[in-house]
Amino acid sequence: MSVLSAYDLSMSFIERKLFDSITFTVEEKDKIGFIGANGSGKTTLFKILTGQLSPDTGTVTVSKNTTVGYMEQHACTSLNRTVYEELLSVFQPLIDMEKELEEIPKQIENATDDIHSLIEKQDLLLQKFQDNGGLTYKSRTRSSLIGLGFTEEDFTMEVSKLSGGQKSKLSLAKLLLSGANILLLDEPTNHLDINAVSWLENFLKDFDGSVIIISHDRYFLDAVTNRTMELYCNHLIMYKGNYSAFMDKKEKDQESIRNKYENDLKEIKRLEGIIQQQIEWSQERNYITAASKQKEINRIKAQLVPPEEENHDLRFKFHVNEESGNDVVMCKDLEKSFGNNHLFSNLSFHIRKGEKVVIMGGNGIGKTTLFKMLLGKEMPDSGYIDYGTGVKIGYFDQMQGNLNLENDAYTEVYDTFPNMTETEVRTALGRFRFRGDEVFKKLKLMSGGERARVNLLKLMLSGDNFLLLDEPTNHLDTFSRESLEKTLNEYEGTLLVISHDRYFVNKIADRILYMTDKGFVEYLGNYDYFIERTKDNPVDTPELKVRNDKPKVNDYKKEKEERAKIRKKQNDIKKIQALIEKLDEEIAETESMLADESITSDYEKLMEYTEKLNELQTSQEDAFAKWEELENS
Repeated sequence: MSVLSAYDLSMSFIERKLFDSITFTVEEKDKIGFIGANGSGKTTLFKILTGQLSPDTGTVTVSKNTTVGYMEQHACTSLNRTVYEELLSVFQPLIDMEKELEEIPKQIENATDDIHSLIEKQDLLLQKFQDNGGLTYKSRTRSSLIGLGFTEEDFTMEVSKLSGGQKSKLSLAKLLLSGANILLLDEPTNHLDINAVSWLENFLKDFDGSVIIISHDRYFLDAVTNRTMELYCNHLIMYKGNYSAFMDKKEKDQESIRNKYENDLKEIKRLEGIIQQQIEWSQERNYITAASKQKEINRIKAQLVPPEEENHDLRFKFHVNEESGNDVVMCKDLEKSFGNNHLFSNLSFHIRKGEKVVIMGGNGIGKTTLFKMLLGKEMPDSGYIDYGTGVKIGYFDQMQGNLNLENDAYTEVYDTFPNMTETEVRTALGRFRFRGDEVFKKLKLMSGGERARVNLLKLMLSGDNFLLLDEPTNHLDTFSRESLEKTLNEYEGTLLVISHDRYFVNKIADRILYMTDKGFVEYLGNYDYFIERTKDNPVDTPELKVRNDKPKVNDYKKEKEERAKIRKKQNDIKKIQALIEKLDEEIAETESMLADESITSDYEKLMEYTEKLNELQTSQEDAFAKWEELENS
């Protein structure tokens, strides 16, 4: 059953057409991935679907009893509220009902007549309260906050004191709990760590409504979506399946388009030859034949569809001007603190020629600081860094601090590589989708994606043999990410990459170093292997750490202490697991009592058991939080 339909939508800004005559439907429980190049009009389409913008042409129809929810509509505006109060505000109708239910017994007690109508009102209101999730709204509020990475301490923090990323997460939580049965999510995984992304994936899989997701997180799209729609060259195409299925189908479609395009060009050339021949014969019947063939050429040209790759793929390759030695970099026992803020210690690793190594880890653990050490821009408090012979380092800065924003693209490249000719610079920029006058656009006026492409071009032209890439897929659209993956897999030098783009990591990594404050945990494989290995083992468990050196004798005492800590942690985990199981039984028993007619007909007993259920659920959530804390400690 269709819950939303868009018919013949067109939209332009000034003289630029975003999309033209697009039509699609959203069915019940659809989970649709929405992809397209940056600036193609995806966010604009979302605003049309929510009524924030009116299209130039076309209509949007939402079925009865369907509510469309968009994150912007749930922005945090009450800055003096606590985090918990702000999220709880989405349940205001339930809160009002709960207050009214608390008042009715008092009214019944003081009533002199019409008690029957009050009791009837109470029964109807109670049923409505239950049907709308009144018994669980507080526990759902807590679960969502914890799932998205808020701590118990954060619950009482004023919204005004939250970071931009935290406010975005809170707005996302408000949308998820808003009661909307069509969710429009625009880059929902931004600002989320791996655990929070995993929670969101599970939430959306279990979500009973429909979802349309704009995202560059292809791993996330694969996990959640069952359909994919692409906005390309002003048109919308719908595909069955998740992102990977879409890419497979699209590749096959493009191969067919490529073959047909080439065959059509050959046919046009053949027909043009016939026309030329007929004209040379100069007979009346020859002119009639020539006119007929020209009509056929015009028909073919009108339906001619060029392959897409030429339009949106980046076309580049990283070259190595000079090979390094087999040992690229060796780091031993690196330690770093900023004042009282301890980042890491015992950080050791060895990278060899040709390896593609990815560093992962929590926010603020010191990954970018490590890169600054490798570049000589930051000194470790202790430990050492030793480079092999012939190592030439190239660096991609996610903050793009190496760009002069007053330059245009042409000047930025020419200033860095003054030996290049004008033609060479413009050709190189063209391969990165900067064409015509676009090469003279100021960097300060460019989008994050455009600046990232300038940075990648400079890196490509450098010819360095050891690339340090800090979140290289940030700001890049899906197609640019695909192109980057292809060229990095072909790169003959050595890669050390910081990334939380799970699909990207899965494509390029042959080794993952998970960074903790106590050192690295090493996984010899890609992201899928990492996930498989960490199902039952927390990523920062000391016994999983791979050491390059044999332990020294004086390390025995330290290792003994570590083992004692591990045993205590394991015992604590067993205790908390037992508590969770016990609470599970009590919750099930209480829910069973709430289903009993003798309870539901007695308001006081009903509220007593409801309160008990909320307390049990809160205790269980606290236990889960403690369990998670122990697993990650």
